[in-house]
Amino acid sequence: MKYSSSMYQPLERVIVKHPADAFISQEHIGKEWRKVNYLSEPDYEEAQKEYAEFIALLEQHVPTIDYLPKSEEVSMDSIYAHDPVKFTPEGAIILKSGKALRQPEAEVYKKFLAEKGIPIIGELTGDATSDGGDIVWLDDRVLAVGNGYRTNAEAIRQIKEMTAHMVDEFIEVQLPHADGEEECLHLMSFISMVDQDLAVVYSPLMPVAFRKLLLSRGIQLIEVPKAEYDLLGCNVLAVAPRVCIMVAGNESTKQQLEQAGATVYEYKGEEISVKGTGGPTCLTSPAVRVPISEKRSLSHV
Repeated sequence: MKYSSSMYQPLERVIVKHPADAFISQEHIGKEWRKVNYLSEPDYEEAQKEYAEFIALLEQHVPTIDYLPKSEEVSMDSIYAHDPVKFTPEGAIILKSGKALRQPEAEVYKKFLAEKGIPIIGELTGDATSDGGDIVWLDDRVLAVGNGYRTNAEAIRQIKEMTAHMVDEFIEVQLPHADGEEECLHLMSFISMVDQDLAVVYSPLMPVAFRKLLLSRGIQLIEVPKAEYDLLGCNVLAVAPRVCIMVAGNESTKQQLEQAGATVYEYKGEEISVKGTGGPTCLTSPAVRVPISEKRSLSHV
């Protein structure tokens, strides 16, 4: 089986974590939310309702949804299932978060993947730190990795080495300081690929060289306004080319996407996304995406 090396091909299998297993209870949230740097305290019951709406959208498009288990080893941040691993065509790379509180998630994930029979092609070692949110497949042979407070130079060196035979172009993107070390700024904070030639971006945070590179590749940029960036308007999950899910309330971004021919689904994400600054891409770890051409050929077998 070919695992995922795309951010926009049809999503066939995804890994998530339910808030019942991440947030656990209102009491647990009350003890943890400041420690993990949420904007405010999520409401446990409302979070479950929002998540049901989100999962219902996923179920319409994704045949296989795997749920990470509850674990006392990890924090409520573990609802953001994207960060502890990154998938390549041959399987997963186990990462080591640049946020110390999130580092135990990698071991839980490693056991989970082994139980599911999903191959692991490598694991960060030594001083290397990286979050999945800093690693973006522009297409199935081009990999961009952000160098910032969550992903360091040693991790980039190891990831480049592990993926060398799968990648034609490896792009290191220098991330800005922005609001400082405590803020969770990933490469995926300011870019979401929704098709090979369409990306949602927040240009004020983009390095000029990277923005120019996207334009030189013929990628149309959907520009997210500042107010919508703060509401996670730049965090858009493609479940297929130009079919995407985003947090409700980002009207300008939604309208621009629809004008570019995209179908947009929305979910109310105040508790599960906005308060923890983790949108639909953060809530999901795409394990398998199958290109449309391959899906068509399989349907004729």
